Amino acid sequence: MNALRIEADESASKAEEYKAKLKTLETENTQKEQEITSLTHKNQVLEAEVEKLEASVKTYKDEATGGAAASSQVEAMQRKIQVLEEEAEESDRTIRELNEKLRQTDVKSGHFERKVQALEQARDQWETKYEEMAKKYADTKKELDEFAAEIGNL
Repeated sequence: MNALRIEADESASKAEEYKAKLKTLETENTQKEQEITSLTHKNQVLEAEVEKLEASVKTYKDEATGGAAASSQVEAMQRKIQVLEEEAEESDRTIRELNEKLRQTDVKSGHFERKVQALEQARDQWETKYEEMAKKYADTKKELDEFAAEIGNL
């Protein structure tokens, strides 16, 4: 009977542990979603800046008549465009990685939710068995006491 109680207690503690893990994963999931949103916004800003710079480069190229000053500005703008494009690509890579991590976190979260449910069901079954055994024990003890009383009366 004590073994049943110990197993029920262990199942309850495991269920609590998995609930805590689930909560941690959900928090991580929220943080990842916020980071994705932030990086998406940054990516959009960078892409808008790239478009502005490309328009400026085109304007400078059109206006340039071969002057040294105009060509140096064009080169500077082209370098800036290249740097911004690299930053945009890095942001895209980071977003893809975060989306993958988010998907993995969702999978883990679902896994732990199922484990918690299974442990809760097991705990409920053990509690039911414990209650049944306690009732059988009480009935058997009552019968034994009655039998002892009958023997004492003989």
